[in-house]
Amino acid sequence: MSETLEQLKEILGEVSDINHAASVLEWDEQVSMPPGGSEARGRQLATLGKIAHEKATSEEVGNLLDKLKSEFSGSDSDEAALVRVAARNYDKTMRVPASFVAERAVAASKAFEAWVEAKSKSDFSIFRPHLEKVVELVQRYVSFFPPADHPYDVLLDDFEPGMKTAEVQEIFANLRPKQVDLLKRIAQVKQVKDDFLHKKYNEKKLWDFSEKIIAEFGYDFSRGRQDKAPHPFETTFSVDDVRITNRYEADNPIATLFSAMHESGHAMYEQGVNPAYERTPLESGTSLAVHESQSRMWENLVGRSLPFWEHFYPEFKKVFASQLDGVSVKAFHKGINKVEPSLIRVNADEATYNMHIMLRLELEIGMVDGSIAVKDLPGIWNAKMQDYLGITPPNDAKGVLQDVHWSGGMIGYFSTYALGNIISAQLWEQINKDIRDLDEQICKGEFGTLLGWLRGKIHVHGHKYDPQELMQRVTGSKIDSAAYVRYLTKKYTDIYGL
Repeated sequence: MSETLEQLKEILGEVSDINHAASVLEWDEQVSMPPGGSEARGRQLATLGKIAHEKATSEEVGNLLDKLKSEFSGSDSDEAALVRVAARNYDKTMRVPASFVAERAVAASKAFEAWVEAKSKSDFSIFRPHLEKVVELVQRYVSFFPPADHPYDVLLDDFEPGMKTAEVQEIFANLRPKQVDLLKRIAQVKQVKDDFLHKKYNEKKLWDFSEKIIAEFGYDFSRGRQDKAPHPFETTFSVDDVRITNRYEADNPIATLFSAMHESGHAMYEQGVNPAYERTPLESGTSLAVHESQSRMWENLVGRSLPFWEHFYPEFKKVFASQLDGVSVKAFHKGINKVEPSLIRVNADEATYNMHIMLRLELEIGMVDGSIAVKDLPGIWNAKMQDYLGITPPNDAKGVLQDVHWSGGMIGYFSTYALGNIISAQLWEQINKDIRDLDEQICKGEFGTLLGWLRGKIHVHGHKYDPQELMQRVTGSKIDSAAYVRYLTKKYTDIYGL
């Protein structure tokens, strides 16, 4: 390895260390920090962000990259990928002033605490001024970059490299009528029962069972842990310290299981990245959509499948005998896959989930281009929920305040959830071609072959390949919704007898 590359890796390694230290503080903020600590935590994160930004955009880094770009031009090596991704990150980071990074960190910390209070009181007015500040900062961020086809392109590219707003809108435009048609067909037949899912379930027993499931999946608890937080998430401090959070909802207790499966999908991706990529720009997943494909796969294609519950249900029924008395595994399977328009995105069934995402994408685009004012969000949200799903939120907590992401300035992010669903089905079709007895393995509680396939085809590559290139390599096709439509149609045809 050249001396120049070693010098670059050393600096980028220090930037990575600082960013991961900030991630520890952000994890603590959501898991265990007292509310009074928010102002100081905001300053601390601002300081670390500023230091990381200055180090990442130093003249030395620029000079090293200039030397290395020609040295590794045209190569498919790990080193060439590192230089390519580092150069891309450098170009983007150079456009953003360090003072802005610090200002955004302070605003995000304050906005998070305001969101927590606003949600608990179901009062959007508490969060509104903070979200207005967040949107203002997002618009300023966009202004640092050359004009794009749409200002939202700049934000989307941060989460889904190379993806354009128009591409996502086209994918959604093709998908939406097919999902609407499926929903209409389901609405015309007898609804499945799921009353047994909404009884009182012991929180600790559910929590323990969730950890049993994800441990069997392959989530390595010697390199991870599960803690409580207002909103479930995964965070990575290193390949050997990948944590998840979860929550218990009294009115939807089984969600604890599926949240654990979902976040463990993210975490197993991070635990499976090539250790050689540690402290480099290749150390994480390639994009949020690919990341989401992993979480949605383990949560839905595995965790909501009949073979999965044929393995786990006997033990689960023993733990919750009174709640599940007289409920067969097939009835349970139908219950956890019930299709019904609902208010909360994270608890939405697969047939309606993408409608939530399409709604949020429209709102985000409107906030960014100025066609939607923050003050009008609750009313617009409620109107679109009625239009998209036929239901209206009774309050802000179950409407516009339900998601944490906007408090952190993560605008440009939501479409990756639906793209992740699409990718998960594409990968699943390929997996079933390569692992012919996959259902039988899952029925026996054997997940090693599946995780091994994902490790070898997806996880180990980290950010070496951009998402479309990775999908082309693994499935022979770029991101396409056809497999997802086939998956949904077959699944709900079987469950509802369509």
